[in-house]
Amino acid sequence: MPSGQFKTSYSEDIKIFQTLWAKSWLWAFLVFLLVMPLFADKYTIYMSNLVGIAVIGVLGLNILSGYTGQISLGHSAFLALGAYCLTLLTLKLNVPFWLALPLSGCFSAFCGLLLALPCLRLRGLYLAIATFAFYFIVEYIITHWDSLTNGTSGLTVPEPEIFGLAIDSDMKLYYLIMALAALSMIFAKNLFRSEAGRAFIAIRDNDIAADVIGINITKYKILAFMTCSFYAGIAGGLYAVTLSFIGPEHFTFLMTIEYLAMGLVGGIGTIAGTVFGALFITALPEAIRFLRDWLGNDFPFLVSRMSDLQSSIYGLVIIVFLIFEPSGLFGIWLRLKKYWLAWPYSYNK
Repeated sequence: MPSGQFKTSYSEDIKIFQTLWAKSWLWAFLVFLLVMPLFADKYTIYMSNLVGIAVIGVLGLNILSGYTGQISLGHSAFLALGAYCLTLLTLKLNVPFWLALPLSGCFSAFCGLLLALPCLRLRGLYLAIATFAFYFIVEYIITHWDSLTNGTSGLTVPEPEIFGLAIDSDMKLYYLIMALAALSMIFAKNLFRSEAGRAFIAIRDNDIAADVIGINITKYKILAFMTCSFYAGIAGGLYAVTLSFIGPEHFTFLMTIEYLAMGLVGGIGTIAGTVFGALFITALPEAIRFLRDWLGNDFPFLVSRMSDLQSSIYGLVIIVFLIFEPSGLFGIWLRLKKYWLAWPYSYNK
C-alpha cells in the first residue's frame, strides 16, 4: 500500500511547494497578509512595513553571507545609498517613484561592484574590515556633502506615486512593501535552484574546490555582492519612503548589526529564516519598551539601565543563539515539524 511522498522526476524533486498541505498554508498566509491591515491599527501596520523592508534587506545579506560565505559589515551603507538615491531622484530630478526605486537598487548594485572588485582576494576578517571601512566612507560622504545630501539636516522624501495612484497612507505602502517582499523571496528561492545559486553555495562550502571544478569564483563573488547591494538599495528606498525623512542618523552601524542579527537569529542560509529573524528582531525593541513601561513604576533604576543596554541586547541575543541554537529559529521550526510529523511515535525523535 503506497505511503508517504514519492517523486518520479527531477522537476518534482525541486518544486518549491511539494505538497497540498504546504500550498494550503501558503494561501492561508497570503489571505492573512491581505486582510490584516483592514483590522489592525496604524502602529501595527507601520511595524509590519518595517518587517517587510527588513525581509528584503536581510535576504540580500543572506545571499552574500549565508549562501556565498562572504561577510559584510557595510550593509547599512548600501541601504543608505538606496535611500538617498531614491530621494534625490524624486526630489531634485522629478523622476517618478516607480522608476526611481529600481534605479536606487541598481545604483547600490553598482556601488557593490566597486566594493567587490578590490575585495575579491580578501576573506574572513580582512573582508569584514574592508566592508566596515566602506561604511565609514559612505557615512562621511553623506554627512559632509551638504550641497547634495543636506548633511546632518537630512532630506524630506516626496510622497510616492505609482501611475497616478498616490501612496499616501501606511496601508497603501503596506501592500506595496509586501508585494515587493514576496517577489524578493520568490526570486531568491529560485536563484538557489539555478546555476548561479549552486555556484554561490559551492563557493561558500569550499572556494578552492569550486575553482577546481570550473566555477568562475571572481564572476560569482561579484554577482553575489551586486545582488546583495541591489536588495539593500530597494530596502533602503522603501525605508526612506516609510520614514518620509532621512538623515545620517537613520543609517548607523547599529543597523548593520541588526541585519546581521536577523540573519543569525532566523537561520543563516535559509529563506524562511529570513522572515523569522526579521520579525523577531524588529519586534525586539518593542518588547523591550513594553518591559520598560511595565517595570517603570516598581523598578525605576532598571528602566534607565534597560534604555542604555538596548544596543547590547542585540549582541546578547546573537551570542545566545550561536551557543544554544546555531541553526536559528528556522532550526527550531524544523524540529517542531519533525516532531509532529509522526506523533506520537517515539522513533521519530
